[in-house]
Amino acid sequence: MGEADENGRAMTVGGLRGLLRDREGELLLDLVYVFALTRISERLIVDFSTQRQVVLPEFGQTALLLLALWLTWVRAAIVTSAFDAQKWAIRLVCVLVMFGTMIMAVTLPFAFGDRAVVFAVTYVTIQLGTPVVLLLGRYDRERHTPARALCWAAVSAVPWIAGAVLFPQSPARGVLWTLALALDYTGLVHGWPVPGLGRTRIDDWKLAGEHIAERFQQFIVIALGETILLTGITFAEQFTPDRVVPSVVSFATTILMWRIYFHRAGAVLPAAIEAIPSPARLGRSAFHTHLIIVTGILATGVGHALVIHHPVLHEDPLWLAVILGGPALFLVGRSRLEYEVFARVSPSRVIGLLTLAALAPVTVHLPPLIATSTAATVLVGIAAWDTIRERRHPGEAPSPPGSSRQQR
Repeated sequence: MGEADENGRAMTVGGLRGLLRDREGELLLDLVYVFALTRISERLIVDFSTQRQVVLPEFGQTALLLLALWLTWVRAAIVTSAFDAQKWAIRLVCVLVMFGTMIMAVTLPFAFGDRAVVFAVTYVTIQLGTPVVLLLGRYDRERHTPARALCWAAVSAVPWIAGAVLFPQSPARGVLWTLALALDYTGLVHGWPVPGLGRTRIDDWKLAGEHIAERFQQFIVIALGETILLTGITFAEQFTPDRVVPSVVSFATTILMWRIYFHRAGAVLPAAIEAIPSPARLGRSAFHTHLIIVTGILATGVGHALVIHHPVLHEDPLWLAVILGGPALFLVGRSRLEYEVFARVSPSRVIGLLTLAALAPVTVHLPPLIATSTAATVLVGIAAWDTIRERRHPGEAPSPPGSSRQQR
């Protein structure tokens, strides 16, 4: 996230390849996110089990909290992909994000209630603390990028803190926090433009393409692991014969999503990012793509947890938003990833999405287990299609839009 200085503190893309080892701090950070994602899933389960007149506001609040957690992870991934993770300042950033994320996760169920101040202060501390540490570590020759990020974080801190302190149990809190989060995402996407300091261009992000791709892969594994964890916890709480089948379907669905994500596009993402002149450009696009994929995985896990709780004789049309919507969202993100890597989208993804959409009116009044089983069947078809294509076209090379291969 900045220009390399003469002392070599900030690495070029080529020089960073040797830093892809000794990343235990990042792995520990990801384990914290297992806890955080589980808390998000638990909150979503409550959202879909609450009174109908408040479900949309509750769902919106949970989505906002997920976006805040995702942004903290993205900022940490950028820092560790741009600089030597063994430097003291980068280790400190990892510890700051790690501890802050844990505190944020603890407050999640009541983040819009009596724990709002703790959540907001912790989030703001992470956003302000990261650029401050980078400034102290002198990781940018002119210190412009951390200074720009710090300015934007200071501005967004105002609605975060004001919403938590001044508007208890008020819709105004949600409005202010939405504004604050929009500022944070806008700053990241546009390079934190500041009068007199300019903005950070995407090409200024000297990211290790292979490393940032591995970080995406690791987070997908974390999200899938959280789904298995949620399935196991839910089944353990109600260990009865009628919950065996929905638990098996949930586990099978997770394995299918793992297979579909890592088939070709997910597996060769590191090579695809390295294949283009500006790895940061594809890396930035992949931030948004993987947010869609992760949201789809979490929603799918929540849908299965609801079904394990109520395997039969419980028909709630709203549950289809996660039972069918979760896999659909996953396929949307996976299709975008495939386009980013290969500049095309497999017909199986489109057919799968259309099938899930067609199933919604058919399964709306059927037991939810039928809906989850049918969605799993759609994923089986996509995985089978991928296997057949792989045998017919082995070793397909990535060709992302903008790469030298694509330009030819």
